[in-house]
Amino acid sequence: MMRAAVQTSYDAKNPRVELTRVRRPEIGPHQALIKVSAAGVNPLDVMIARGEVRLITPYGLPLVVGNEMVGIVEHVGSSVRSLELGQRVFSRLPLGSIGAFAEYVAVDADALAAVPEHLSDEEAAAVPLTALTAVQALDLMGATAGGTIFISGGTGSVGAMAIPIAKSRGLTITTNGSAPNRERVLSLGADRFLDYRTEDYAQVLSGIDYVLDTLGGEETRRQMGIMRRGGHLVSLRGLPNGAFASRMGMPTWKRALFTAAGWRLDRAARRYGVRYDFIFVESNGAQLQEIADLLSTRRIVPSVDEVFPFDEVGAALDKVANGHSRGKTVLSMTARR
Repeated sequence: MMRAAVQTSYDAKNPRVELTRVRRPEIGPHQALIKVSAAGVNPLDVMIARGEVRLITPYGLPLVVGNEMVGIVEHVGSSVRSLELGQRVFSRLPLGSIGAFAEYVAVDADALAAVPEHLSDEEAAAVPLTALTAVQALDLMGATAGGTIFISGGTGSVGAMAIPIAKSRGLTITTNGSAPNRERVLSLGADRFLDYRTEDYAQVLSGIDYVLDTLGGEETRRQMGIMRRGGHLVSLRGLPNGAFASRMGMPTWKRALFTAAGWRLDRAARRYGVRYDFIFVESNGAQLQEIADLLSTRRIVPSVDEVFPFDEVGAALDKVANGHSRGKTVLSMTARR
């Protein structure tokens, strides 16, 4: 048996999980059993608890929650050759088998990567989901060196990973946020920082090639207005559309549903002469290893806002749900208050 954070119902207003004891997972031939050291807490975890992503990935209940973790390889399946016992690894867990908020998790070997030695467990837990989001968004954009990109709300955990990754690809980066974060964000590689209280990006920017939208809502359309014709916006918080459903290989009825859901944003994109895409980050161990190598080479350390002990998983989720983080919120299996 092991302790795990389990969700037993969906609640749009007050999502809750319960720490309880469940059976330790068994591994298949292509999996590894990981003893979890730390886990990143994300807006996605809150969205899942609220039932907001059920059409994208319908999780059955009860559900052990959590999408990314770092830990130690304790056992490997009979077909696994890429991992060693005792190795420190991290992962954005596959969509169909999440469960990072637990003492142990069974993970497909091809979803794992070796943790950079210069990162602590808590720092490493802040990497997989946000870093893969950045890489997959940049790949979807087709972002090339010499281009310009606006990363909205770049002072949070996504920006802390997206900015250095975009810089490593030769992009010129503008971002915005609150003034106290200016120097930290510029040190990550941003070329221009806009204080959202005094500088409206929609008024001062134009001709931008790419936008990584972390805000959603009406801000998605406003960001289209700062782009050159032919530019490409990828959103983490906008509405899924038909193109997203097709990329995810969804059935025909879901493609029709998401086409209807995203038509206003698709129409707005056509009006501005840009392309709109929604992204839902997927597990990819090979991409994560490339990111780990980049972090090691450049000695990049992700921004961690606050570390909660595992016993306080509910408080960690509340913090993320309320926003205003200066980096990643992390659960530690060993931390104590």
